[in-house]
Amino acid sequence: MHYQANFRGTCAVGVEFDMDEERVVRNVTFHRGCSGNTQGVALLANGRPADELIHLLRGVHCGFRPTSCPDQFARALEKALEETGKKA
Repeated sequence: MHYQANFRGTCAVGVEFDMDEERVVRNVTFHRGCSGNTQGVALLANGRPADELIHLLRGVHCGFRPTSCPDQFARALEKALEETGKKA
């Protein structure tokens, strides 16, 4: 299934991704943000289970900010799992 999420408090303004029935994430695309960093996170996320990504990325801060693009991505994954009835 395809998901989209808007970010708050980060350089990137959002993310799109697909997640299959086994909760594997694919086709991650960040909108705006630090190109090299968001491309790197997207490539590393491809083919990994959503639960693993949430565990790795939740709580990552960007400098003085209380969140980051990876943290917002983890939150988007959590929301996608909630929508499917499969909590993280």
